[in-house]
Amino acid sequence: MERPRFGDHLEAIKFICKDFWSEVFKKQIDNLKTNHRGTFVLQDNKFPWLARMSVDPSADNVSSVEDYSAPTAESKAAQAMSMHLYFPCGIIRGALSNLGIPCAVSADISSLPACSFVVRIKA
Repeated sequence: MERPRFGDHLEAIKFICKDFWSEVFKKQIDNLKTNHRGTFVLQDNKFPWLARMSVDPSADNVSSVEDYSAPTAESKAAQAMSMHLYFPCGIIRGALSNLGIPCAVSADISSLPACSFVVRIKA
């Protein structure tokens, strides 16, 4: 409440990466990238909610029939893990919305437990 409103989007994103993320997840964002045109990528190399997840290696291609339309075990696992990122995407979007910055947030899992959140500012 003592701080003035943020002058630009980058200041608000830096606030999310440092102060806000520290309060919610007890650590800062590991890396912040931007294209300076309204897209920001927040990289967390050890996201707490994914830290204890793993892919079951025994679930690889157990069927002998090759059905390319059926989802593989790896894609099912990635889909299940990505569901755990809907809520943190909503947290980021809600925080920025309350700062007066409408945006869309999506998440990507590169390798466990690392993930990145892509914030696209709406014009």
